[in-house]
Amino acid sequence: MADSRGGLTWWSGFLKAALRAKVISPKQGNELKTIGEGELERKLGLWDLILLGIGASIGAGIFVITGAVAQDTGPGVVLSFVFAGAACILNALCYAELSSRFPAVVGGAYLYTYFTFNELTAFLVFVHLMLDYHIGAASIIRSLASYIVTLLKLIPAFSFIPTFFGPGGHELLGGWLSINFLAPILLILLTFVLCQGVRESAIINGVMTVTKIVIVLLVIAAGSFEVDVSNWSPFAPFGLPPIIQGATVVFFAFVGFDAVANSAEESKSPQRDLPTAIIASVLCCAGLYLGVCLVITGMVPYYELDSSAPLASAFIKKGLTFITILIGVGAVAGLTTTVLVGLYVQSRLYLGLGRDGLLPTIFSKVNPQHHTPVTAQIWVGAVAGVMATLIDVSHLSHILSVGALTGYSVVCACVVVLRTLPEEQWQSASRYRGSKDAKRTQGAIAFILVTAVLGFSIGLCYRLGAHPAYGLGLLSLELLFAVPMYTHQEYYEPSGFSCPAVPTLPLISILVNMFLFAQLHWEAWVRFVVVSALAVIFYGVYGQFNSRIETRNASVGISAVDEGSLPSLFSKEA
Repeated sequence: MADSRGGLTWWSGFLKAALRAKVISPKQGNELKTIGEGELERKLGLWDLILLGIGASIGAGIFVITGAVAQDTGPGVVLSFVFAGAACILNALCYAELSSRFPAVVGGAYLYTYFTFNELTAFLVFVHLMLDYHIGAASIIRSLASYIVTLLKLIPAFSFIPTFFGPGGHELLGGWLSINFLAPILLILLTFVLCQGVRESAIINGVMTVTKIVIVLLVIAAGSFEVDVSNWSPFAPFGLPPIIQGATVVFFAFVGFDAVANSAEESKSPQRDLPTAIIASVLCCAGLYLGVCLVITGMVPYYELDSSAPLASAFIKKGLTFITILIGVGAVAGLTTTVLVGLYVQSRLYLGLGRDGLLPTIFSKVNPQHHTPVTAQIWVGAVAGVMATLIDVSHLSHILSVGALTGYSVVCACVVVLRTLPEEQWQSASRYRGSKDAKRTQGAIAFILVTAVLGFSIGLCYRLGAHPAYGLGLLSLELLFAVPMYTHQEYYEPSGFSCPAVPTLPLISILVNMFLFAQLHWEAWVRFVVVSALAVIFYGVYGQFNSRIETRNASVGISAVDEGSLPSLFSKEA
């Protein structure tokens, strides 16, 4: 069947479109102008960005997830957060470099992938990250509604609240539906705030984030006097496997640095502030998580913790009921900022894809008065609202982290690939000057794929309880394949923030991410395959024909698929 694009068959046309790469100039930095129907305002300073990253992370991770994971891991939940935090710090360093290379445009991981690899891969990264964000927002807003109702019931006038507003919602059809009317009301309020402007949203986020940090520190300080070290023994009552699997659950609790990267277009000094804010927010969150885990598992035996409200249950069992009010306030502030920032990030991602034509252009509209993507903001609020009103999405927590793990792995791969050529060469219309350049980059991509496969395979060996010799053998194979990456590749330093130890650190990060991916619930793997297939179908039907990359590339005098895109890697010359 012929395609309308120059007589190509549908399949060849699809491949040509899918392998297009975005052309922008990272060097332009703050001077890079927004392309689209409106511009966002640069109003976020360094502290705003740090608080944005902390606000996106500290919430459900402390006030909900710690108890649920502790039920399966015991005091070893501390190690779950250590493993997840270490993996996220590695990923954050890669994010920091790319945020310095691409400091002026929304998009984050989607943008980095679009520039480094191709259009279809970027779209897949967006879809998986977005599904994580949608489910996460709906789940957390339900937890927020539950905490608010719990606090209200302390007031006699609100002692009776219908189940339609209460914790857990009102179940219908045998639990298939779980109605909660407070969750969508809260989402409407948060969406309204976000539509008013980024400065207003940042102020509210800042006040609430500082409030919850102070409360968490006070809780850690108060709880430390009630710690009984005997509660930490045995430290890992169920062994190491539940701890590793717990790390995949809490991994999503560190996603704040992705929010920072997506605020590039609204940062006052993105090239200077984004890398600092990304790393600082991850380190702050890691410290708070570890402090809380040590305190609550030391205060009471892990099996006595309430999986839905672990902090409150620990203090109640110690007779410190008055602290639970403080915890309730902290939980409301924490969960509010997590949802607020999550909705903010989603709207900016939709804005980026609307501009590029991979989604309907209505998402690219920016309100001229408030300088916010109002349409995209209302859309993401509506999606979360429908899910939170009708479904108890906490049951879907086991399919979260798929988007984060895959998206972060691709970001790490971007760092390695971009380092194979000088920075100025990536900015030119023709990135590959002869077959030598193409082969170097192609070799890096091939090894990255090998690393991902081996990381997943090692993870499977561990999960299935295979003899350690299998895992060590696969790791030895990884080291053997890595030799050319050090002996036949040269890596060029970027002009801005530089991720240390390239390619070692990004490759270790990919290996760890894929190892954790192998520990996910099997339903998460099914989700990955099904959602990827649906995304490819949508791209084939809509995205490839509506992408604006041809128009945009034409404005700088190059064709839609130039020598700078990945098809040149597979040319006969290469």
